Amino acid sequence: MIGEPFSVLVALIALVWLAIWLERQWKVTRALGSVLTAILLAALAANIGVLPGRSEAYVWLGGPGVNVAIALILLGIDVRTIVAAGPRMLGAFLVGALGTAAGALVGAAVLHGWLGPDTWKLAGQYTGTYTGGSVNFVAVGEIVGTSPNLYAAAVAADNVTTTVWMAVCLALPALPARWWGGITAEPSAGAAADAMETVTFVATRRAVTVQDVAVVATLALGAFWFSEKMSGWMPAVPAVLWLTTIALGMAQIPAVRRLAGGPLWGNYLMHLFLATIGAQSILGEIMRVGPAVFYYTLIVVSIHGLVLFGLGRVFRTDLATLAVASQANVGGPASAMALATARGYADRILPGVAVGLLGYAVGTYAGFGVAHLARGLFGT
Repeated sequence: MIGEPFSVLVALIALVWLAIWLERQWKVTRALGSVLTAILLAALAANIGVLPGRSEAYVWLGGPGVNVAIALILLGIDVRTIVAAGPRMLGAFLVGALGTAAGALVGAAVLHGWLGPDTWKLAGQYTGTYTGGSVNFVAVGEIVGTSPNLYAAAVAADNVTTTVWMAVCLALPALPARWWGGITAEPSAGAAADAMETVTFVATRRAVTVQDVAVVATLALGAFWFSEKMSGWMPAVPAVLWLTTIALGMAQIPAVRRLAGGPLWGNYLMHLFLATIGAQSILGEIMRVGPAVFYYTLIVVSIHGLVLFGLGRVFRTDLATLAVASQANVGGPASAMALATARGYADRILPGVAVGLLGYAVGTYAGFGVAHLARGLFGT
């Protein structure tokens, strides 16, 4: 068994590389995604005795490592881009976020007897991730202290449910117009080509320079250091909330957002952190809590969909806008972009990305609030 912390870190780095490589090779691993693949590989390595169940490397990646990752990702978010989303996309996104919170509370009410005393933690994490994305899932998990076994089961269930919901959202805009009261939003001429040009524009960034890396590292590490200090001075406010607020504040400076490389490194650190969740997981424990956690995700996303599409129908919002907004909630800005591109809705790509970024900005706060509301309501 690999035991020395630096050796464990090297092994995790290798497993993450393998997961990213496998994602490009087969349909199965492409469907799972590199994050879930990394978790499964690390869990396999731990359960067969290659990696230890506990290590100082896991402690570091689960503490300073993941907090720096959160800061790096948030440094690229401009909250003012929400202005470009338009009232319908923004309204749909906010309704979807309310549906997510309602689903998390209903799920906690139904399943807290099965899931036990940590149900309120899942309520917060699923509210966070289905409002914004995995960044919020991790941040809320840091705040509430979710156990590694429950964390791993929650991530696995989330990945399955998110994939299924993407398929649903891809299918809904193709419904005949008469099934949606005649409310349509057909792609404009040349939409597919325009969509691809827009995706290229959004996804392409200038080359990362050493100067970028130096400044981004200084800002992210500085935000982490200052958030720890603030939490020490005001212990009632968790350090992660300070970190989120500080990083978002710095991100509103144009010169900071122009720095390249922050989201890239943040995403990579997230992969490493989530791999540690797999490495700390006991297979029997995951199987014990897994079914209930999966049912929880189904409840949350189902109620999210009922609220969003139900009210969308009442207010005569087209299915394309609702589907893109739902993916911005459940899958994040990348999923919103993918859906809009696949359906040829070029005019919804940037608005979808904009509200998805808004989800990153507010998801941690929403998750933190719902977690404590669930804790108060159900006494867990």
